[in-house]
Amino acid sequence: MKRLINAIVIHCSASPNGSKHTVADIDAMHKVRGFKRDTQAARNFNPELKHVGYHFVITTDGVVHTARGIEEIGAHVQGSNAKSIGVCMIGTDKFTEAQWEALHNCIIGLTSRISGVQVMSPTHCTTLLRDMEISLKGHRDYSPDLNGDGIITRNEWLKICPGFSVKDWIHGGMIEVSGHIL
Repeated sequence: MKRLINAIVIHCSASPNGSKHTVADIDAMHKVRGFKRDTQAARNFNPELKHVGYHFVITTDGVVHTARGIEEIGAHVQGSNAKSIGVCMIGTDKFTEAQWEALHNCIIGLTSRISGVQVMSPTHCTTLLRDMEISLKGHRDYSPDLNGDGIITRNEWLKICPGFSVKDWIHGGMIEVSGHIL
């Protein structure tokens, strides 16, 4: 891997839960927001997606679609794009079981790819990420810590994205989060 990665960031599309949005729909949404991929990067990888900011998009059927190449800088967390990979789940705060399984597999696969080590379990995954000093966070975890206590609380979130606590998801074994299943 050529690009230094220090974070994998999980997002939601902020579209209706259960919607059948596609990667092309995300591309169109990001075009409206003024996002634009590097011309050469787009020419070399997924040339039909000229604006999408994420590296991966997980649709409600549980398919993980590639958008940007992982060597390409994303457009998904202002100020943190250069060293991060963005993974987006279609929906806002409730996701299908297929999406939860796909998210699990996507993160395991990314960790294996970044580390060069076959990941055997969620615990192994989080240990490797920690050892490589790569954080696994939700977009909302990039909100400012307004009171300076070292914890980003609900009242400090700029966004709810991805609509669930990534920390709880990790501690729960990287399986679906209760209350967030469609």
